Amino acid sequence: MQNLINKIKKSISISSEAEKYIYSIAKEKKVSKGEILIREGQTVNKTFFVTQGSLRSFCIDKEGKEHTLQFAIKDWWISDFMAIYNHEPASLTIECITDSTVIEFNAQKLDKIYFQFPEFEPFQRKNLERHVVSMHKRILNQLQLTALERYNLFLEQHPDIEQFVTNYHIASYLGITQQSLSRIRAEKAKK
Repeated sequence: MQNLINKIKKSISISSEAEKYIYSIAKEKKVSKGEILIREGQTVNKTFFVTQGSLRSFCIDKEGKEHTLQFAIKDWWISDFMAIYNHEPASLTIECITDSTVIEFNAQKLDKIYFQFPEFEPFQRKNLERHVVSMHKRILNQLQLTALERYNLFLEQHPDIEQFVTNYHIASYLGITQQSLSRIRAEKAKK
């Protein structure tokens, strides 16, 4: 919990009452590798702040193929935000890919923080702006970059994540097959 409080305090000044409120609506939770926090189709009312470990969000297409949309490691947020904000069933599954520790928030209680403590609004707005920009960049990269360029960018943006995730997860994130990922790695090793 203190990591999250410290992260918030780097961006904004918060009162002791606001800090107490965060503690009152948060629950630190240890989750095991393979555990599902949100399952596609369910009602979503939780969001998670990762303090340790690695999680991913993914969807499954009509042919049964998984597509990883996001990885979340220390100090990242993860949930199915479309489901939360559009009040619709989850279109994503959130899975722990390593043993992890998360801080779980009820999304509705977290939203109330902006009315009780308006100083949080700019902090959260910046988080959402970064998230939107990140997702737009990801879409453009999928459309405009070659598989090799996407892999190099992945390594640049997530230098330590390869030790936590499987080749299958990386390939599904990049939108390629595991065989293509193996070829890309072999070509890079030759250079």
